[in-house]
Amino acid sequence: MAPSRYVGYLTLFAGCLLPSGVLALWPVPTTLETGITALKVSPSFYFDVQVEGAPADLYEAVAQAQYYLENDKLGRLVVGRGVNDTTLLASAKTLSSLTLSLTSGANAKPIASEAVKPLGTRREEYALMIPADGSTATLTANSTLGLYRGLTTFNQLFYYYGGVTYTLLAPVAITDAPAYPFRGLGLDTSRNYYPVADILRTLDAMSWVKINTFHWHITDSQSFPLEVAQYPELAMNGAYSAEEVYTESDIQYIVQYAGSRGIDVLLEIDTPGHTAIIGTSYPDYVACFGATPWLQYTNEPPAGQLRFALPEVMNFTASLLVDIAKTLPSYYLSTGGDEVNTNCYANDYATQQQLNSTGMTLSDALDVFMQTTHGALMAEGKTPIVWEEMVLDWNITLSNETIVMVWISSENAVAVAERGFRIIQVPSDYFYLDCGAGESLGDYPSGNSWCDPFKSWSEAYTYDPLANLTEAQYELVLGGEQMLWSEQSGPENLDPIVWPRAASSAEIFWSSKQPTGAALNVTEALPRLQDMRYRMVQRGLDPIRLQPKWCALRQNECDLYA
Repeated sequence: MAPSRYVGYLTLFAGCLLPSGVLALWPVPTTLETGITALKVSPSFYFDVQVEGAPADLYEAVAQAQYYLENDKLGRLVVGRGVNDTTLLASAKTLSSLTLSLTSGANAKPIASEAVKPLGTRREEYALMIPADGSTATLTANSTLGLYRGLTTFNQLFYYYGGVTYTLLAPVAITDAPAYPFRGLGLDTSRNYYPVADILRTLDAMSWVKINTFHWHITDSQSFPLEVAQYPELAMNGAYSAEEVYTESDIQYIVQYAGSRGIDVLLEIDTPGHTAIIGTSYPDYVACFGATPWLQYTNEPPAGQLRFALPEVMNFTASLLVDIAKTLPSYYLSTGGDEVNTNCYANDYATQQQLNSTGMTLSDALDVFMQTTHGALMAEGKTPIVWEEMVLDWNITLSNETIVMVWISSENAVAVAERGFRIIQVPSDYFYLDCGAGESLGDYPSGNSWCDPFKSWSEAYTYDPLANLTEAQYELVLGGEQMLWSEQSGPENLDPIVWPRAASSAEIFWSSKQPTGAALNVTEALPRLQDMRYRMVQRGLDPIRLQPKWCALRQNECDLYA
């Protein structure tokens, strides 16, 4: 694909400053130039798709953008919500269209296929130009995925008052590209089930802030809601009910829905820990199944882990993972690997018999298990992703292509990088959305969540994904995500516990810095995040409030030292 047009724009605006009046954009673009001229959107505004062979999902994206443009109807976050803009609007020019095009030589492939390409090969960059004189606006990109990202930005630029959709900042010139290829949101749907509609709504919100990976922790010890054609008994016996299951058609619909919004679905089947529920179908494959007191065998009930030392369990797990991976377009599948409890195996007859007969240690057996399961996935063209314990606690032999999620502490990224693995940053001390809700265990009124305190958007926003790494190790960081574990969450509180906090990491990993080159900072970011939060409400989401509305309408007047 020819990037020349994009590069030319990038050179032109590389030194631009972030205008103080630009409160609408999240994540903030790489480069940005605006004016001070009012510009109205015509009631007959249209998107002109000048893309040869444009795929269906690009036209769907345009229809979506048209809908948001007509229905957001977001008033500016100022006292009066735009009443003082009417004088400027009376003489403003009118914008009638936005032309979408690809750069010379670029191929018009579906957004959904562009969204699932290997990390580092997805073309998300775009250039957006909106003249002040009412002439046609232009959006140019190297791929349909880039056009989708540009449409997302275009929709954020406009406000509404008195029947008029408008901006006060024309002309606008933006060139934009992500700082990191991986920008995720993780959701646990095993501990509590989330209906498909809630997942789709979450995918919509992710797309608004350019998050490009849905990390779906779909199974755990509490339930197995995933329908697998080759192993139907797992969901039949492991789901909370027949209604609380993700069928094969559900999965395919969610994957397609996500893809058309520029989102890759990364499924996680956590093994060999967090697998007690498999014992309801295969009791011989699970050690310490339902053992009590559970606290001796697992971090939370119920107890039970795969007997990974047994050849039949290795083969079963490899087959299960491959059967699931084959149904997904993503190049990636997470096999988990966190919180493996050795006590579960200490007195497990089947495990100890196998270890004694082979002369292996438990660590040796885990190494063979991981090589077997990962080898099967890689043979299918999939790249495995694991939690950090597989590298730092067990020192498992892993392919150099394996990607490691760092979660226990932000400080652990250094140790993983020293081993040469690529990293996804998911530090619980910044990015866990479930922290601060108290303890979920019964008969423990004084308990707190293990990762207290609550992680505010501003605390998450201060995270530096490159902290303590050497410059040579920077390229190992693929990006990061915020994560919601669902011990105390479900569809009832999904929106407010995730949004707009999850937008914090979205900007860290898309923007990395302000257009001026200055570091991201919460003072500059808060008014823009307020704007994003109010726009989410207009689109039907229920995000938590960041401040009293009085503060939202008065930029920085509620800062600590204002």
